[in-house]
Amino acid sequence: MDSPHGAAVTAEDFGLKGPRGWAFRSVSIEAEPGSLIAIEGPSGSGRTCLLLALTGRMRPTEGSAEVGGLPLPRKMAAVRRISALGPVPGVSELDPALTVAEHLRERALLQRRFDGSLRVLLRPRAERTAAARSRIDEALEAAGLDVAGLPKQERTSVRDLERLEALRLYVALALVGRPGLLAVDDADLKLSDADRAEAWQLLRSVAEAGTTVLAVCSQAPEDTIAVRTIAAGNTAPSEDTGPSEDTGPAEDTGPSEDTGPSENTGPAKDTETAEGVTESTTESTTTTQSTTDDEEGTADALAETRRA
Repeated sequence: MDSPHGAAVTAEDFGLKGPRGWAFRSVSIEAEPGSLIAIEGPSGSGRTCLLLALTGRMRPTEGSAEVGGLPLPRKMAAVRRISALGPVPGVSELDPALTVAEHLRERALLQRRFDGSLRVLLRPRAERTAAARSRIDEALEAAGLDVAGLPKQERTSVRDLERLEALRLYVALALVGRPGLLAVDDADLKLSDADRAEAWQLLRSVAEAGTTVLAVCSQAPEDTIAVRTIAAGNTAPSEDTGPSEDTGPAEDTGPSEDTGPSENTGPAKDTETAEGVTESTTESTTTTQSTTDDEEGTADALAETRRA
């Protein structure tokens, strides 16, 4: 096992297949504790799924991976205990109506309730409060969040935070638990060039302090360990036989053979054409139903992830 200050991340031919095909495939990583790993790629290329799989929140389909010496998927629960999520839309979003102080207080209480030993829980109340306050201050300093500089200080609602300030709050909340791996989704989304540079400097400082950082982005900085994902339509076409099987319309060659009008076989060919149209409509209905089922399956997967 690695030290509690950082978790090594390794993966080989790592892949995850969902109801609609491969989310990502053939991913390989070799990162030491305290590394800054950037998952880059276009939107929809499985970046978030890879981030969630490496933090034990989604079950991979193929390949092997280890986080802090814990194999995936066999030790998913243990990986969740040593990793923490920053901002991940639909999974770890903050309540926009709550204030900064309320979020920090809630995270400290949850940390003490679920991660503290019995000896810690039996300490005097004043001692436990002081320890929680110390953890919060340490996390805020590491995230570079100046609460006194916010519009309403600690009473500022999350909805009133700037994008970079919200990122710092997410990172601070994650660091309260002193994780070995910090995962951040969309690290450079909707940021100006100056704010993007600050965001990467923040993640770089967290990594330099010893915590391994896993960040999803559109373009990875040069000083990171870059892992690129590819859009699902471009992954393993040799095994993703869906497109070749989806040549039903090409097989439904009734209309092309329906050269009846030149042969004056109109009625019979019209019947065949009508049947072809009926079959095509049925296939379209089936495809629509399949898409609906896929979306429901994805929603179920996200629901399972939130409960994890």
